[in-house]
Amino acid sequence: MRILVVSDIHGNFPALRAVAAAERADQVLCLGDLVDYGPRPAECVGWVRANAQATVRGNHDNAVALGVPCRSAPLYRRLSEESRRLTLPLLSDEDRSFLAGLPLRRSLTAGGLRLELIHAAPDDPLYRYLLLTDRQAWERAVEDVDADVILVGHTHFPAVLRLGRKLVVNPGSVGLPRDGDPRAGYAVLDDGEPELKRVAYPVEETLRALWEWGVPHDVARGLEGIYQTGAPPPPGYVR
Repeated sequence: MRILVVSDIHGNFPALRAVAAAERADQVLCLGDLVDYGPRPAECVGWVRANAQATVRGNHDNAVALGVPCRSAPLYRRLSEESRRLTLPLLSDEDRSFLAGLPLRRSLTAGGLRLELIHAAPDDPLYRYLLLTDRQAWERAVEDVDADVILVGHTHFPAVLRLGRKLVVNPGSVGLPRDGDPRAGYAVLDDGEPELKRVAYPVEETLRALWEWGVPHDVARGLEGIYQTGAPPPPGYVR
C-alpha cells in the first residue's frame, strides 16, 4: 500500500496541487494546519475534505476555527495574525465547522501497520514544538503510543526517526517549508517504508495571490521571503 502523507499546507494551494499531481497513492493522510499564512485556504480545505482519508487538527486550524491564539513563535506571530484576519472571510461556515471538528489525534490501521496521526507531539497534539533531532525527548514522548508508525507535523522540518520498533515520520511542510528548501515537502509510506520527498511548484502563482490578498506590505514581504528561500525571515524583518 502506498500512502501519501501531507502536513502544514498553510493555504498554499499551488504547492498542494503540485504534490497531488506528483503522487498516486492508495490513501492520503493529513497532519493538520491546512490554513493560515497562505492566500488560498478554501481550496486547500476543499482538497483535503475530498481526498484525505484521515486528517487531524493543527494549531492554526484550531485558531481559525475557534477564534483562539495559535501560539506562534514571535518571529511568525504577526504573519499569522494578519493572514488569519483575511483567511476567515474566505472560508465558508462549512469549512470552519470541518476544521473545528477535526480530532486532535487519530489511530488507524493501513497496510497492516498501526498508525498514529498527531499534528505536534503525543503529550501536546496542538502546540509542542519537538524536532526529531531530539531523540531522547521523542523516546519519552512515544513510550505510551501503541503504534508502529507515528506521523507528526508542526515543525516544518522533514525527518524520519527510528525508535526500536516504532517509526516517527515528519513529512515537512507542503506550503511553507522552513528547512532551507522552498519546494513543497511531503512523505510517502510505501508498504511501510518511509520516503521524504520534495516537488517544485509555481511559487510565482502563490506570490501573485499573496500580493493581491491585501495583507500589510511588511507581512507580504516576510512571507515572500519564506516562499522563495524556504528559510525563516531574519529577526526584525517583520515589525
